[in-house]
Amino acid sequence: MRVVIVGAGVLGTMHAWHAVARGHEVVHIERERDARGASVRNFGLVWVGGRASGAELDTALRARELWQEIGARVPGVGFRSNGSLTAVRTEAERAVADEVLSRPDADARGLKWLDTDEVGTVNPALRGELLGALWCERDAAVEPRVAQRALREYLTASGRYTFLGGREVRQAGPRRVVDDHGQTHHADAVVLCTGAWLSGLVRELAPQLPVRRVRLQMMQTDPLGERLTTSVADADSFRYYPAYAGGALDALNDGQPQAATAADHRMQLLMVQRLDGSLTIGDTHEYAEPFAFDVVEEPYEHLREVAETLLGRPLPRIRHRWAGVYAQCVDTARVVHREQVADGVWLVTGPGGRGMTCSPAIAETTADELGW
Repeated sequence: MRVVIVGAGVLGTMHAWHAVARGHEVVHIERERDARGASVRNFGLVWVGGRASGAELDTALRARELWQEIGARVPGVGFRSNGSLTAVRTEAERAVADEVLSRPDADARGLKWLDTDEVGTVNPALRGELLGALWCERDAAVEPRVAQRALREYLTASGRYTFLGGREVRQAGPRRVVDDHGQTHHADAVVLCTGAWLSGLVRELAPQLPVRRVRLQMMQTDPLGERLTTSVADADSFRYYPAYAGGALDALNDGQPQAATAADHRMQLLMVQRLDGSLTIGDTHEYAEPFAFDVVEEPYEHLREVAETLLGRPLPRIRHRWAGVYAQCVDTARVVHREQVADGVWLVTGPGGRGMTCSPAIAETTADELGW
């Protein structure tokens, strides 16, 4: 088959990966010269622990297997099985961890409670005062700024993959797209993975698209100077991931509300060390458009304070700050929105903050459903 993929973020790139792996020819079109959206403005987390039971967890677990396989074949994506620690500092937070650990799927997620000494053994860089941490062995990480490029280089070597950057698709269907260079690309199947670009052509093709946009702020430091052996979250992440919902979380929300800045900006702390030793730290959540064009400082101050409390030391200099926007299904229980929008043309979008985690499995499902 000849497959045209539109969008070179991680979701589009993974669709190209599966198409090439199954013997097809792929033309991959991206409106920027290189991916610049949410796929490069994230933590690079392969985040299993917090996923909702059912389809979301199943997708994340399958994606985790695929990421490991891909990482072995393409070392440039920077895959590592580093796990994660969600730091716990109060008894109310400990109660949430205990409730999650009591559930039947705790083993599938790779969850375990670590006391203070065990936390220090697993991640010596966490020297703050903690009661312990929720350890998720299944969590992993990749390098978001370079992963898509490394995957494209690997695919190009197959001889059946062509990347066309700096081209915006203006028309789609039936079984073709036309780009803004006036070139028509015919295909047996077209898959649109346009991320947070929900206007223009996407709106014409899917005017009732049940997907919204979400904005976040993040930052990156200079190298830490020591190894952060796991990804790290604070207990505010319990409030944002569906796996932690339950009576203990309700009690936490009632008895231990978030700090004002964290509540105002719907924040959690996630922290991942890059291969160069720097730290990616975030994040905020904003749902009401129009989004601001600038970033605000209070969330960064909060993140710095929390990160330094967990590390027990000052953060290195902040060298990058940025905002990003991703697409999320309005029904957040859905893993992704997949819709045929024209003859031979499918739109796949809306994975939300789980795009980096779940994209290999989402793309595999598309390939299966389309009979590639």
